[in-house]
Amino acid sequence: MATNLTLPTPPFIHAPGIENLRDAGGYPVESQNGKAVRRGILFRAADPTHLDEEGVAILQRLGITHIFDLRSLVELAKGREQPREWEGARRVPTPVFLDKDYSPEALALRLRNYSVGTEGFVRAYASILSGAISPDNAYRPFQTILEHLASDPNPPTPILIHCSAGKDRTGVIVALVLALCGVSDNVIAHEYSLTELGLARLKEPIVERLTAPGAPHEGNRAAAEVQIGARKEYMLATLRYIRQEYGSVEEYLLERMGLSQETLDKIKKNLVVDLAEGEETVPWEGNEELVSAQIARL
Repeated sequence: MATNLTLPTPPFIHAPGIENLRDAGGYPVESQNGKAVRRGILFRAADPTHLDEEGVAILQRLGITHIFDLRSLVELAKGREQPREWEGARRVPTPVFLDKDYSPEALALRLRNYSVGTEGFVRAYASILSGAISPDNAYRPFQTILEHLASDPNPPTPILIHCSAGKDRTGVIVALVLALCGVSDNVIAHEYSLTELGLARLKEPIVERLTAPGAPHEGNRAAAEVQIGARKEYMLATLRYIRQEYGSVEEYLLERMGLSQETLDKIKKNLVVDLAEGEETVPWEGNEELVSAQIARL
């Protein structure tokens, strides 16, 4: 059934050879009527290694100049093919972890040691937040992305952020950007949950790998499905954790990541825009019923 799903557009973009590709812009800014996150700058996806030429042409038309790859060195060493680049865009290695595999299968193995569901995901996402600011990580993964979004010209050039599935590490950095811009928790969590649709065609092969003999969820399909999910409550709980642990998203970025207030203000200036006359934000409330119904079919 999943292969027959019609992905809502916006925000999804179909490009052959890449899954879960969507624009993370177009969402309303909660505290400023008539403002939204700029479209056409911040794109997210799963690993683009298998993009075909048609898919590359689509990403070229989007104007993407930088491909920020959050995968670890361990994950890259497992791959048989080189990471994808194309004319006009360069890959920027930004591993959140240097020596940890955070692919869906590896994350499932890690989560198996926690309670199934929200608590496990909050712990996993807490480790992503701490890994991204580790003094031992010279790649400065999230800083590098945020500094690009703060750069001139205004707006900065479009970027693609990805990890393995475009769900967990990618979901955390996108949530940080949207929260910084003033998007509400509920909308951020909805945007995150769209990954369940974006990865629909990959769901069955992943579940089969997770439930195979000797795999983390051998014979337990229900547990496997939970742990490859992207439910709204996982992100809502993670945003609450950020406030409990760091005070706020801005405090995390300022005090723990070491970005300047000038950098944060520039990101907001670059990404928060007035809606053009007649333009609408991404109809997240209008398509939530559609999204929920489609996720239920997966």
